[in-house]
Amino acid sequence: MKNYCTERRWKIYDIYCDEDYAGADRNRPQFKRLIKDAENRCFDIVLCKTLSRFTREIELVEKYIHGLFPLWGIRFISVVDNADSNDLKSKKARQISGLINEWYLEDMSENIKSVLTDRRKMGKHIGSFALYGYEKDKNERGKLIPDPSAAKTVKLIYKLYLEGYSMTKIANKLNEKNIPCPSEYKKVKGEKYTTSKSCRRWRYPAISQILRNEMYIGNMVQGKYRSVSYKTKINRPVPRDKWLIVENTHEPIIDKDTWNKVQTLLGSHSRRAESTGDLR
Repeated sequence: MKNYCTERRWKIYDIYCDEDYAGADRNRPQFKRLIKDAENRCFDIVLCKTLSRFTREIELVEKYIHGLFPLWGIRFISVVDNADSNDLKSKKARQISGLINEWYLEDMSENIKSVLTDRRKMGKHIGSFALYGYEKDKNERGKLIPDPSAAKTVKLIYKLYLEGYSMTKIANKLNEKNIPCPSEYKKVKGEKYTTSKSCRRWRYPAISQILRNEMYIGNMVQGKYRSVSYKTKINRPVPRDKWLIVENTHEPIIDKDTWNKVQTLLGSHSRRAESTGDLR
């Protein structure tokens, strides 16, 4: 790329390189910086190795290369594709290339989904982080094993609930004992976990989720959410009958007798809450 510029006596303003980011990711830091600098007319030309390194989305090809770049006085060149926005005859070629890249994204997304679905059906854990109470087995990919410290807390939550403690009181008790909540526990263990919710204490929802999650009796439950589109990371809930559940895939933390008692109790509490109008 530098030689390409040298041969044409072009002065390089800056190099925008997003390492370890897919060309499909429109939130790449350097890509966003490039767009901002282009809008500010910091340079005259955007030079890429291929169109796909700029973007694989036909929407962004049209938005920037055929829309905003001409308005900003920016020329776009991709070397391998031999595409140049100054050459009006190559516009259709760029559009076709953008469309092919879009199809590639869609096909790749479907292939990945298929592979992940197969692994879920096999009872293999798919996810960046293990469920609270478990950790990933370093010796077998896709297998969960109990995390002694967190598993102890899970057992305590079930025990307290059967003793008559409400979920809010259980949360308060755990906070009094200075036991890290699930999100904080991940950080304590050094995992690179981030969340939009800034909760550092145990609360009712976390207790409720733990008491209702059958992963704790050794069943692998996955596929609760599905992405809206390969173009976005937004997920939507999936009906329970569409979940992928495989029984006896890992060591249980809670025995089935305890689980059944808790589920019966949860059911009776829910019916009582509905009759009183208090779902808490």
